[in-house]
Amino acid sequence: MLGIFKWFKSGTRMKRWMFVIIIGIILLCFGIATIIDMKELSILNLILTIAISIMGFIMVIVGIIYSQKRVLELLIEDTDDRITDNKKDVNVNSLIFNKTVYKEGPKIVVIGGGTGLNTVLKGMKDYTNNLTAIVEMSDYGDKKKELKESKSILPIKDVKDSIIALSSNKEEMKKLLDLHVQSGMDFTDLFVSAMQEINGEGSKFIENISKVLNISGRILPVTLDNMNICAELEDGTLIEDKNKIGETSIDKISRINRVFVAPSNARPAQGVLEAITDADAIIIGPGNLFTDVIPNLLIKNISRTIEESKAIKIYIGNIMTKPGETDDFALSDHIKAIFEHANHKVIDYCIYDTGEVVPEFVRRYNKDGADLVEQDISVCRELGIKLVPKNFSCIENEAIRHDPISVADSIIELICEDLKFKDMQNNPKYVRMNSKLKAHNEVRKEKEKIKNKAKKQENKANKKARRLDDRKKSKFSSKYNERIKSIKTSEEIREENRRMFEEDEED
Repeated sequence: MLGIFKWFKSGTRMKRWMFVIIIGIILLCFGIATIIDMKELSILNLILTIAISIMGFIMVIVGIIYSQKRVLELLIEDTDDRITDNKKDVNVNSLIFNKTVYKEGPKIVVIGGGTGLNTVLKGMKDYTNNLTAIVEMSDYGDKKKELKESKSILPIKDVKDSIIALSSNKEEMKKLLDLHVQSGMDFTDLFVSAMQEINGEGSKFIENISKVLNISGRILPVTLDNMNICAELEDGTLIEDKNKIGETSIDKISRINRVFVAPSNARPAQGVLEAITDADAIIIGPGNLFTDVIPNLLIKNISRTIEESKAIKIYIGNIMTKPGETDDFALSDHIKAIFEHANHKVIDYCIYDTGEVVPEFVRRYNKDGADLVEQDISVCRELGIKLVPKNFSCIENEAIRHDPISVADSIIELICEDLKFKDMQNNPKYVRMNSKLKAHNEVRKEKEKIKNKAKKQENKANKKARRLDDRKKSKFSSKYNERIKSIKTSEEIREENRRMFEEDEED
């Protein structure tokens, strides 16, 4: 019961509708009482009384409708165990705990690998449990390759990273999966080996890993076939080791002409094509273009299934270039590379960054040969792609990264716009997503206000410090500053000449 009173706190937007209902009841009761108590029934009084009664009735109905809608939104917020940081003090036991909220969310498929894939997963798990991460499966020179082959353990580095990204406690999950247990093996190796033995071959054991570890969504390998990611440079050089593609490209001073998988008929794992077909949205990237993103699209039937899917197809543009892979690549070059390897119809939208990255961090990347991706919007439009500008760059662990929440919000905005276009604003899925999106936007605005306020205070403090410094300088120093410097320089030169003369005299 006490939990219900929390709904009437500031910011819940419930009091306004209760006030509307109360005013409506008062007007309705006043109209009815006036009619009952009226001794003489004039037309003017009757019209006025009926109008007041109707107005009161409308206010009651409107208040009830919008208060019920807000109650639904508050229920979702309060029963959300993955709510944003500012809501962590919500007592979820005070209301009905509804675990089906996220299971009824949009079906999202994320295709890629590496840090970029996991960035999207971190943000999207706040909106839906219907997440499917399709990741590549390869070690490419990993030190434990021979050991894994001898024990028939699949290389699942990207799968492990995705499990960590989708877990509710990323730090503890990372400690568990990285735990060293035997010579040359960690907990992940033993756990995967045990799950393979229990579930047999195929992708089912990876799905069951997700269930056992109780993570949001599911993870599917793009293929279970042994394959290598290979590249051909513009000078004709063939590279058959993923880890050496960038290094060889730099050494040869030759750009990548194309990438391919060997064998070329690698089959998608069970459930991959079905997930793509049933998806509401398919997310490609961000990540290393030629080694994390494109290889997944080269697996047999993947590109064709994406093309035929009715889902919204979204490409998340990279913020920085990758040395040896995408040197001097603009946004349009990334998109063209995907088109050349896959198909023009695998992308409907491209979300790209418009944020200002701190120059200090950009210079650090410049030292390693990386740079900001040029946003050549006019060229991208000619490719037939709908462009969505967003500010989603951030600094994480001294590195330039995509902000998970901003990326997820951008994706959900596109899905909501699509539902609006289909006239599905009353769909529970839309109501849930839109409510969550509004909550995220309010939190972001509040953070921006705090950030701007802190910046203004810092600027104010700096100006004050400069004024104090200026006051400390005497009028004489300000007027004759240049002359004083000149005198000091002359003295230094005279002293240096005297020292050299004395040395010559001694010789």
